[in-house]
Amino acid sequence: MTFTKTTEQSSKYEHLEKMSVQELLFNINQEDQTVPLAVAKALPSIEALVAQIVAKMKLGGRLFYIGAGTSGRLGIVDASECPPTFGVPFDLVNGIIAGGDKAIRRAVENAEDNATQAWIDLQEFDINSNDVVVGIAASGTTPYVIGGLQACNENNIITGSISCNAGSPLSQTAQYPIEVIVGPEFVTGSSRMKAGTAQKLVLNMISTATMIQLGKVKGNKMVDMQLSNAKLVDRGVKMIMSEIPVSYEEGSQLLNQLGSVRKAVDFYNSQKH
Repeated sequence: MTFTKTTEQSSKYEHLEKMSVQELLFNINQEDQTVPLAVAKALPSIEALVAQIVAKMKLGGRLFYIGAGTSGRLGIVDASECPPTFGVPFDLVNGIIAGGDKAIRRAVENAEDNATQAWIDLQEFDINSNDVVVGIAASGTTPYVIGGLQACNENNIITGSISCNAGSPLSQTAQYPIEVIVGPEFVTGSSRMKAGTAQKLVLNMISTATMIQLGKVKGNKMVDMQLSNAKLVDRGVKMIMSEIPVSYEEGSQLLNQLGSVRKAVDFYNSQKH
């Protein structure tokens, strides 16, 4: 297969070391502004993948992200933020990175080149046909990710992908590929920049749209969020006050008693006030 790795092509900017800080920031920002436009072109592909994830989760399935380096870390970030934001179990959305948890902070040499390890990693979670696995790789060529999706395909597990090159091996492997073509990076080949931003935007969309479809948001509020600090408790009380006619003190008591905004509002309404 031949395809153009636009993420590896030379930056359209030259002599970066001669630019002032102002020039550097302006030019990086100019490049960053192109990313949402590239994501917009991929919306139909994102929608198709989300529909599959929602359907599988309604059957008791889970979502897995697999990736290496920046891509793996972004998957872990998205997965780890779902429980506190939407009040879902910690094992509903899972992020797996090549090289294991130690690779979250430091690169693990050659971890991304192992084409069989991702399936081994997924099997530790008792992966099954109710689950969905999304491979993340800016280049679309990472062996760890491609190998993982190939094994999933062979085991009747739905696969998706997020990459930033058109027609990559990863896209050819995934059943529901998403391609966000952001073009060359400001610093040549530094795919943590525009490509990373694009992946983060897509991951935000996937998890948020899925959770809303599963009923984890009411109106526009995170009614099932975990109340893990004072800021979130205060936000929760104000959410309750916006839904039912109670004072801050009454809302606080309800939240403390029942543990979530949704339960507090439902309890109040059930009392036929």
